[in-house]
Amino acid sequence: MKKLFVAASCALAMAAGTVQAKDWKEVRIAFDVPYAPFEYKDENGELTGFEVELAEAMCEQMKADCEFVIQAWDGMIPGLLARKFDAIMSSMSITPERAERVLFSEPYYNTPGGWFGRTDFNTDVTDMEAMKGKTVGVQRGTTMDTYVTEEMADVVTIKRYTTADDMVLDLEGQRLDVVFVDYPVGEQTILSKEGFKEVGEPVKLGEGVGVAMRQRDKDLAGKVNAALKKLKNDGTYDTIMQKYFSYDIKM
Repeated sequence: MKKLFVAASCALAMAAGTVQAKDWKEVRIAFDVPYAPFEYKDENGELTGFEVELAEAMCEQMKADCEFVIQAWDGMIPGLLARKFDAIMSSMSITPERAERVLFSEPYYNTPGGWFGRTDFNTDVTDMEAMKGKTVGVQRGTTMDTYVTEEMADVVTIKRYTTADDMVLDLEGQRLDVVFVDYPVGEQTILSKEGFKEVGEPVKLGEGVGVAMRQRDKDLAGKVNAALKKLKNDGTYDTIMQKYFSYDIKM
């Protein structure tokens, strides 16, 4: 009888909308690795990067014990909804389509997409006539993928990659003419190599990047937003940002 009573009481509380908010003392956060400078493994195999350090500071501010989970990009939202982890903090741009499936925090950074190619690539990427027949690399499921698909699908051949590293390898192997990637990623993984250059103006996309959570976890979103706001206000965000960028990416 006691078990039945407790179950009935819980059901009534849920119906009345009075279920006690979860305290979120333990939070699992997913990252897609490698995606330097945002998340990657250092020479000792330790997970690091701008978003990793920001997540560590956020968890400390929330007084939460956080577990970091590595998840391939194309399984991010399905993994979140399947409760494999509680949040995605992996450069996920806020879009209306994604917002129908997940709950986003306030945006915590915004960087443009950048065009990168070999030094002998001299085509104007905004000239669709000149771009005919070119092969463009993008990371699958990103806002860069969406942009190229919507703007250039009938002009260029689009090759989609699971990781940015695979895309860069194909650019080096001359299996791609040009790539369109998150600007800091291209800056650090492509421009750092000899024989490559920026081949077009950066393109501002989306509404910024946010932490993605399940729609029902509004209490977690409240804690995340409060922590990120505090980190921006007390200078912690800027300290972390300046380790990885020579320009301001803060929203």
